[in-house]
Amino acid sequence: MWWVSSIYEGFRFPREIIGHCVWLYHRFTLSLREIELMMAERGIEVTYETIRTWCTRFGPEYARRLRRHQPQAGDKWHLDEVFVNIGGVRKYLWRAVDQHGNVLDILIQSRRDGRAATRFFRKILKHQGRRPRVLVTDKLASYRVAHRRTISTTEHRHNKYLNNRCENSHQPTRQREHAMKGFRTVGSAQRFLASFSRISPHFRPPRHRMTATAHRTERATRFQVWDQVTEQTLTA
Repeated sequence: MWWVSSIYEGFRFPREIIGHCVWLYHRFTLSLREIELMMAERGIEVTYETIRTWCTRFGPEYARRLRRHQPQAGDKWHLDEVFVNIGGVRKYLWRAVDQHGNVLDILIQSRRDGRAATRFFRKILKHQGRRPRVLVTDKLASYRVAHRRTISTTEHRHNKYLNNRCENSHQPTRQREHAMKGFRTVGSAQRFLASFSRISPHFRPPRHRMTATAHRTERATRFQVWDQVTEQTLTA
């Protein structure tokens, strides 16, 4: 198997229940108490605090394993930043996606100046291990600073009308933020969104660009991958 031992050792509930609760929390705008109620309707008595523990413990691991199944990122990267209120303080959520809409990385920072943009650029490059062919951003001057400091040989297109792909990828995060009534700390927000940005898009194939048959096939494939990363289907 591609992992040595089960991550569920020491947990009382079956992996199917744990995986299902984590999936519900990351895919839909459900609160922990709503998931607790849904489990109770099925005769499964589990508290919302236990579900919270599962999401905190297993969400990052599921996201890490999903990353192994994600195809190599495209060579055209779209970057954007949006403000989020964390504990009543304005912070900035930086996000990068490729031309296919796959999330490459996210980072929460206090500023959106050249130093913050450079830090985000370097984080993406470290994780991706290569440079993009084209970089697309809006006209924020910080991107030009980071581009000059890190990947000056890459073509940089800065036009707000070219960056809808990245801006659209913020929508699920906004919906989740609203359902959670905001985030309390930067650390908890970074940890959750790092997992959410990997798990949620996995179950959001570009349906508008697919036939009904192709969408059903793709959906089934993605559920098979999910079964593997949650150890419901063990692979040799």
